Amino acid sequence: MRSTRFQRPIIVTRHAAIRMAERGISDAQLLAVIDTGETRYRDETHLWAFKHLPERQDNLICAVLVLEDAVVVKTVMHHFEIKD
Repeated sequence: MRSTRFQRPIIVTRHAAIRMAERGISDAQLLAVIDTGETRYRDETHLWAFKHLPERQDNLICAVLVLEDAVVVKTVMHHFEIKD
């Protein structure tokens, strides 16, 4: 997979892959979250990307990302809540 938004390959950690399987999140859905979801940055390389996917009932879907030479997906969550 490659992110159009970040112009980098995507690396899914083992932990994130397990969470995706447990939560029924496909590669295509993850890519939609990364490339077209809203983002909140913790700092210049750590962020959350999240998106409501109309085909899912457990929204928001969120990916925790680290921007390095690749987009590293650390984990994937569902039932995500935005806290201000």
